[in-house]
Amino acid sequence: MRAVVYDRYGPPEVLRIEDVEAPVPKEGEVLVRVHASSVTRSDCGYRGAHPFFSRLFTGLRGPRQRIVGMELAGEVEAVGGGVTEFEAGDRVFGLRSGANAELVCVREQGALAHIPAGLTFEEAAAIPDGACIARACLRKAEPLEGTRVLVYGATGSIGTAGLQVAKALGAHVTAVGDTKRLELMRSLGADEVVDRLHEDFTRNGQTYDVIFDSVGKHSFRRARGSLGPGGVFLETDLGFMWHVPLLALASRWLGDKRVTLPIPGYTKEDMLFVKELVEAGSYRPVIDRTYSLEQVVEATRYVETGEKTGSVVLKVVA
Repeated sequence: MRAVVYDRYGPPEVLRIEDVEAPVPKEGEVLVRVHASSVTRSDCGYRGAHPFFSRLFTGLRGPRQRIVGMELAGEVEAVGGGVTEFEAGDRVFGLRSGANAELVCVREQGALAHIPAGLTFEEAAAIPDGACIARACLRKAEPLEGTRVLVYGATGSIGTAGLQVAKALGAHVTAVGDTKRLELMRSLGADEVVDRLHEDFTRNGQTYDVIFDSVGKHSFRRARGSLGPGGVFLETDLGFMWHVPLLALASRWLGDKRVTLPIPGYTKEDMLFVKELVEAGSYRPVIDRTYSLEQVVEATRYVETGEKTGSVVLKVVA
């Protein structure tokens, strides 16, 4: 089968298409023929070994997992022993390392669910990573019913997901983004929008129960004054991990405002949660661009510009 692989850390050019051995489903696994995948910021970080300490998880001298990618949408090709929830021909979407490939095995009880009716494979592939991360972060601030939530960077994959999940959970959502994306944020359900190019939300006198930094470009120090009593600052970006755990620990004992850095588990529970939101009309995927699998280097370069809106999808099956 074809897959996107890399053997050393480096720029997007280390990626290449290679024929590799097709996986065989083990007990409790589902073999998925991937129709669409994606390129995420996390994929770029793993490939480039940024930050450097990420090598502790991905391999010190070189990548342990040669095939890149996380998000997938496709059809069940075969199932291993003991699988009861899925059968050949089912349309599924989810998360599994090595997803930029024609075939991938996913545990039945892993982050895998049936694709909601009406979604294309490309649309389904644009959902899992951002939605699961947003869900994991916002869970730390629940219940959200009646709260005021600000989503900073509300036009990326995690941000568009966070905006919609918070709104679905009953929050009053203020979305922060660029001028050209204000209408998008409104269309996703934002109650208020802030143009970050013309307004600093930390200086507008408003306070929020939750501030969700979905792009890792803000800080608790700058946003603290905009948090109300008992407010929560949610961080997502690995680049801040060297000091956010210390802040999270200190904030438990000093003052009444908290900092959290949830680590997403990519669970079936989260996949089923977002599936229900899609089916209820409360969530829709946002796709910036779609590339073929052969254009993975170009797609990766675009993601690394930091200018994408929503997700960048890879079409595996032409």
